[in-house]
Amino acid sequence: MLPWIFSGLGLLILLLGGDALVRGAVNLSLRIGVPALIVSLTIVAFGTSAPELLIAISAIEDNAPGIALGNVVGSNTANILLVLGIPALLSTLHTSECNTRKTYVFMLVASVLFIGLAFCGTFTLFSGLILLAALSFVLGDAVREARAHRRAGCPDDLEDIDEADPNMPYWQIGMYILLGLIGLPLGADLLVDNATIIARMYGLSETVIGLTLVAVGTSLPELATTVMAALRRQADVALGNVIGSNMFNLLAIVGIATFFGEIPVDPEFLYFDLWVMLAASLLLIPFVFFRRDISRVWGVALTALYVVYILIILH
Repeated sequence: MLPWIFSGLGLLILLLGGDALVRGAVNLSLRIGVPALIVSLTIVAFGTSAPELLIAISAIEDNAPGIALGNVVGSNTANILLVLGIPALLSTLHTSECNTRKTYVFMLVASVLFIGLAFCGTFTLFSGLILLAALSFVLGDAVREARAHRRAGCPDDLEDIDEADPNMPYWQIGMYILLGLIGLPLGADLLVDNATIIARMYGLSETVIGLTLVAVGTSLPELATTVMAALRRQADVALGNVIGSNMFNLLAIVGIATFFGEIPVDPEFLYFDLWVMLAASLLLIPFVFFRRDISRVWGVALTALYVVYILIILH
């Protein structure tokens, strides 16, 4: 009974942490004049990807590098199909109002780079440095864009967002962000650990647990953050969070993890999982380039595709 209770507690902490992080990020963008999309690509994305980073490092130190890679690939697939699908079931994501073309292209390039390095057979320290160099370019571009936005004196486009307070003091903004950054990985760890116990109770193998429950569990911070953003009609935060988290997963998590040891690539990733991840990323094209909203119908389709993917893995 206790694992179920602790799993529920972990989910509650995730939801509260996601809410706090969205509040802090949006109000930070209001105070310093940076678009919410840029903030979501940095603070929100990095914060919600913390569980993947912690698990990747822990997996390598425990001589289980396959879990580290499976977690990243599985989480990226879940981020698009599940993290955008479920919130769309609750409320249409008005992504037609978001300009995410450049950041989306960066994510696709990061995905192709990651797959190319994976076909080398092993992620070495050299591979990690290449990934971190690409991340530095992306972050540098975000900083340049933010500075240009401020120099241009662009009007604040977030003044009418519910519960956004442009006069919120910095200490309160910092408190929200800190609570989010602490609560998200804490809630994810609590939920994943107890979900693993429950899975073992039902006789699932550790490999299946790593590729499914761990990947889904570490995507829950993104899901929690995106659900809260969707309910507040902040589609730029929701979409930017997913794109930023996927880039961070591919470039930073594996890049940093290679400092702790090499990551061999299982042939199964090359034949199936990496291509599913890329195909899921390409599904965002209508929403990014043709300004389509992610409606409830799309939410059903994305969620159903993820269920099919999980069933194939479990088969």
